[in-house]
Amino acid sequence: MLTRVVLMALTAAGLSAAPVAAQPPPAAAQAAADSAPAKPNDYSDPKTWLCRPGGADACAVDEAATVVAADGKLTRETWTADPKAPIDCFYVYPTVSTDPTPNSDMTADPAELNVVKQQFARFGSKCQPYAPMYRQVTLVGLRRMLAPGAAVTLDQGLQYDDVKDAWNYYLQHDNKGRGFVLVAHSQGSFILNRLIREEIDGKPIQSRMLSAILLGTTLAVPKGKDVGGSFQHVPLCRSASQIGCVITYASFRSTIAPPANTLFGKVPDANMVAACTNPAALGGGSGQLHAYLDATGRTITSTAPAKPWVTPEQKIDTPWVSVPGLLTAKCSSNENASGYLEVTVHGDANDPRTDDITGDIAVGPNVLTNWGLHLVDVNLAMGNLVDIVGQQAKAYVAKHKSQ
Repeated sequence: MLTRVVLMALTAAGLSAAPVAAQPPPAAAQAAADSAPAKPNDYSDPKTWLCRPGGADACAVDEAATVVAADGKLTRETWTADPKAPIDCFYVYPTVSTDPTPNSDMTADPAELNVVKQQFARFGSKCQPYAPMYRQVTLVGLRRMLAPGAAVTLDQGLQYDDVKDAWNYYLQHDNKGRGFVLVAHSQGSFILNRLIREEIDGKPIQSRMLSAILLGTTLAVPKGKDVGGSFQHVPLCRSASQIGCVITYASFRSTIAPPANTLFGKVPDANMVAACTNPAALGGGSGQLHAYLDATGRTITSTAPAKPWVTPEQKIDTPWVSVPGLLTAKCSSNENASGYLEVTVHGDANDPRTDDITGDIAVGPNVLTNWGLHLVDVNLAMGNLVDIVGQQAKAYVAKHKSQ
């Protein structure tokens, strides 16, 4: 049941994405393609990576932002990658492929390039970036999986095998004993959940894992505990300097709590709850989200025309906008979800700054409330997450210097 819930949530992105122009191949050709054994990717080929340290690639993008204060003042915030960052980040992107086949090809289309810009490139200021391409289940493939009688195998098959192969290549050829952070969202989180369970949890390599940032998914923990559900030796992060832990949440507006048919925040085991760690206040309570929102209103799969960030409207000439004080978050629960990130938008009609954000999933004018703010899960707390990784890196380096 939990697997199907996660898959349905992943499909959400497709409902607000532009329609796929290409038509699926004929049934006979598709059946043959599905049954043919897939050749493993050669991850020694740079073309199989969206990001690698020092590359002119998907991570080599402008991450500058315009800070929009409540009083309407605009301030430009610069950004640079750190080529000497002491740790690595390994990223698995969410369901974005618009390829017409069940699994994507290994060509970096605008969808893959956009999601790296949205969710991962900014981490390059704190860590060396590694983002493999993988033959993910596409939006079309997810719909096929959800058809009546279809097998639900998102964490098994080509997509998982590719990520595991990329991970092993990275460990053998790139890691060189360095600490690492795992970063993922949606389908990527589902894949890394299994990878951590089978390849890292309780094994010597875990000593090098600073954190796993698994967003837009549902992980289980026993009631009142931080470890013991999805992972046996990887606890939830409760401070920014804690290492070897996991950060996870699915976000919902405070004004639209998870409904009875929510796709996140519930687990089937009555002795477990859905894990939630608030990156704005890991120790508990509420905190300010340091969001980086696309200046044009774009998300990981769609573009909703952005309202003016300030009135009277002023030109925004950076890719990103930061809105200090507009958003806060806390971990919450209700009768439908045992754990989720509750996001409050503090709009003020009396100040010149925008009073709301984009990020809801919708079909036409109808907001699909059971999916929450899935499209901007990462953007909402990007600044908080990058700061946490920076503090974890300092703690990790200090610990290993003292050993």
